[in-house]
Amino acid sequence: MWPVPETISAHAPVNTRIYAIGDIHGCDGLLAELLDLIRADAAEAPESRRLLLFLGDYVDRGPDSAAVIERLRRGPPAGFEAVHLMGNHEDLMLDFLADPAGGGVWLRNGGRETAASYGVACPDIRRGGAAELGKLGALRQALDANVPASHRAFLGGLVPLHREGDYLFAHAGIRPGVAVTKQSVEDLLWIREPFLSSSHDHGAVVVHGHTPVDAVEFRFNRINVDTGAVWTGRLTALVLHGGERRLIQTRAIRRGRPC
Repeated sequence: MWPVPETISAHAPVNTRIYAIGDIHGCDGLLAELLDLIRADAAEAPESRRLLLFLGDYVDRGPDSAAVIERLRRGPPAGFEAVHLMGNHEDLMLDFLADPAGGGVWLRNGGRETAASYGVACPDIRRGGAAELGKLGALRQALDANVPASHRAFLGGLVPLHREGDYLFAHAGIRPGVAVTKQSVEDLLWIREPFLSSSHDHGAVVVHGHTPVDAVEFRFNRINVDTGAVWTGRLTALVLHGGERRLIQTRAIRRGRPC
């Protein structure tokens, strides 16, 4: 088990307060609650630049993916900037909308709930067979008709990586030992090992989600803020300003209960 370092040698840019928000997974109510808490925190902040940094996985598993996308695509609250990273679940959704052949993977990983949030019921999909491909094609067509163009534009504008000061933000993490400019999008969206157990100095502290944890993980080279909101009700924002790090979280609910 990794020891928790007493200090992390990293700083946010001067005059900037960053709120890095973990995996939302269709929990629009929790997102609204967290944004209210962030607004209250920012009202007391001396920094003039306030940045919302969303780490991806806005859709799937929770009940309100369409509402989450609608909230995010309308833009941040007044006085804030926003950066929206791509998560592996957005990647799966876009892949399905482009080609339904592999849609079974998306549906088994929360895509059913996303489709339902757009008013599209999912048929019983089993693996393989022309009949199942036909069902997936019909489902893709129905979903394509129901997803607003503004939501498609938002999803198409997501970015895989962002840097602010001594912090690097990626949904899943990075490939240790590979230069930031040469990281593959697949790793940025999907990697777990060898990133999670790496003792490599990445040249920046990587802030990520993707792998749910009971409590935010602070390591000398990475910080994981995915606290499994869809199961726990605890949606987390990591607050970064100067050399300081704090957490803002929604109230937890009983584990196993959907948000």
